[in-house]
Amino acid sequence: MMTMVAVVFVLAYTMIALEHPIKINKSATALIAAGLMWTFYSFASPVGVEGVIHQLTEKLAETAAIVFFLICAMTIVEVTDAHGGFEVITERIKATKLTSLLWVIGFITFYLSSILDNMTTTIVMVALMKRLLKEHKQRLFFAGIIVIAANAGGAWSPIGDVTTTMLWIGGQVTTVNIMKTTWIASMVNLLVPLFIASFILKGPVVPPDKLENGATTTSQFEKNLMFFMGMGSLIFVPIFKAVTHLPPYLGILLALGVLWFVGNILHRNKPDEEKDHLRLAKALKRIDMASVVFFIGILLAVATLSANGMLPALAGWLDAKLGNQSMIVIIIGLVSAIVDNIPLVAASMGMYPLAQFPPDSFIWEFMAYCAGTGGSILIIGSAAGVAAMGLEKIEFFWYARKIGPLAAAGYFAGVAAYIVQYNLVH
Repeated sequence: MMTMVAVVFVLAYTMIALEHPIKINKSATALIAAGLMWTFYSFASPVGVEGVIHQLTEKLAETAAIVFFLICAMTIVEVTDAHGGFEVITERIKATKLTSLLWVIGFITFYLSSILDNMTTTIVMVALMKRLLKEHKQRLFFAGIIVIAANAGGAWSPIGDVTTTMLWIGGQVTTVNIMKTTWIASMVNLLVPLFIASFILKGPVVPPDKLENGATTTSQFEKNLMFFMGMGSLIFVPIFKAVTHLPPYLGILLALGVLWFVGNILHRNKPDEEKDHLRLAKALKRIDMASVVFFIGILLAVATLSANGMLPALAGWLDAKLGNQSMIVIIIGLVSAIVDNIPLVAASMGMYPLAQFPPDSFIWEFMAYCAGTGGSILIIGSAAGVAAMGLEKIEFFWYARKIGPLAAAGYFAGVAAYIVQYNLVH
């Protein structure tokens, strides 16, 4: 039965990759995979059905936390967009060439991701691109660069990427040191794809036609207020987590409630037909729920591989066969392009005790970089990629052809940069 779990995952992964040729929605595939994998696992689990139910409950809680966060972040972005809030940024971006815009967006995403998390940053930046570019094909390319930049920016910050956060909370890395030691590698991870893409992307920036949103019915004060309220809500989340040590989804639920409250007060005296599209309830209806459902399915499917011990076994096998820490961590980064990097890092944290590998050791710093950026190589290798996939309807193989090689070049360039830097310093 354990073999069947792996077979179902491989088949589901293949069907998700072939979503457009076979014309089967990836959300349906992910849900079927999750159901079958947990069912097969329950038949052969050594902990019995009760034990599997307990594991499933834990994994469902982890998945729900991510999904709640995703829904709230998407809603905040939709409300900000409905008020024309993104014009606060787009009016200040004066790039007339696609190449110039690419570098501007890359750097904004990189640093924003270090403050927010990479998934939230991707949602915000993809929404922003709809304000800047008319051509969907161009937006697809920019979305791919945004995924690379968001993952690179999140890797060097304790609050930017979930795997770096895990290592930070677990005591494997410290705040100042992880920022100091992985910033160069992360920056190289961004610069190499941007440099290569500069020779690929040519032409002027063609802005979109006037979109149907609240921009024509909201004042400049309302645009500014809702933009800063929206972005402030997202920035509030890591601060809330750091101060209270409570889960991020609780912070963003609180922030969403405050935004809803302020929106009601702001528009309470307007006629219904004027404020209908500005309501937060209306923004909830505009969220791509198919993407949310895909998140639920794929996260629960991958969680099966963690619960049944396949991912920890993979980490142990790599350690036994290779023995070389650098190679093991590099491979973990590459594997995270296929499966979720969270259980991979969790397994590695269990494999290498702090007594033997103290905080800020080579393996932990290198793990933060590799696990955080390796997922960019494939579109479903990171939360940022999955979010972009849903928002811009990116095809798996299109991303693999157009963006994957750029991400791989950046990944290995960053690996080289980190190893050179480490050897020089130590």
